[in-house]
Amino acid sequence: MSGKAKDILQMDLYGLLGIESTATTKEIKKAYRQKALTCHPDKNPDNPKAVELFHQLSQALEVLTDAAAKAAYDKICTAKKRAEERTRKLDDKRKKIKLDLEAREQQAEAQSQEEVQNTRTLEEEIARLREEGSRQLEEEQRLIREQIQREREEQQLQTGVYNSGVERCSKSNVTPKLKLKWKCKKDDETNGGYSQDILFRLLQKYGDVSNVIVSRKKRGSAVVEFATVRAAELATKNESGLSENPLKISWLEGQPEVIAPASQPGQFMSLQGALSNERDYESVVMMRMRQAAERQKLIEQLQREDDEDAAGS
Repeated sequence: MSGKAKDILQMDLYGLLGIESTATTKEIKKAYRQKALTCHPDKNPDNPKAVELFHQLSQALEVLTDAAAKAAYDKICTAKKRAEERTRKLDDKRKKIKLDLEAREQQAEAQSQEEVQNTRTLEEEIARLREEGSRQLEEEQRLIREQIQREREEQQLQTGVYNSGVERCSKSNVTPKLKLKWKCKKDDETNGGYSQDILFRLLQKYGDVSNVIVSRKKRGSAVVEFATVRAAELATKNESGLSENPLKISWLEGQPEVIAPASQPGQFMSLQGALSNERDYESVVMMRMRQAAERQKLIEQLQREDDEDAAGS
């Protein structure tokens, strides 16, 4: 039994999310979002247990929203509950006889065939979820990161103050995206030592990472989307990747450019003063809509590049 499967079996996934075992996928996702928002590490920087609880909630979402993995988990839980119920009904004498018999049986056979089969099925489903990149979990966590980012932006807007000194802005208000490349042989199953999780850990120290897409067809290539231009700038200037296989980082979209300083340095202006008419407000709304559409375009763009590379080879 793998360590991850043991950890999951020791947890009450339904109790963790505060739902019944009959909950629908929609109810499971809703419960996950509510729990994950309260314990997200970004909202609890001083609570070391928040990271562990957030990780456990993510594991619960992975298993319970996948039909095959959920069925394997439910089967083991049901078997354990039945065994516990049978044990409770035994009197002291019969319980001792049963425990002695089970001890001898465990020496002859470490696990019953049913438990072995059930555990193997759960391990296979967990491995499959890991290989598929747990797209559903990534989407839910992306939504949570975006909501936290929106809350931060709302707090900044409430202050009503912006520095009018030298500023940097991105072209066309697009979401900042970087292209990553590294050396990788065609038959290298480790993809040069880089995976989606490794890239996420390397880059998230510079700021919120909205998405990381590793090309499945084109080895040694990925695209990362940051929530802010500042985070993307820091990653471009400072990140070198693994020492044995360095990263080459370049701008894909949203590269900032320097604009002239305000005529009166140090002067502050409110958001209401900056957005002085309806067109300014409409521009902000349109920018938000474009950013939402760009995420889907990013995936389609990477897929087209992969198809072209595959056709060329």
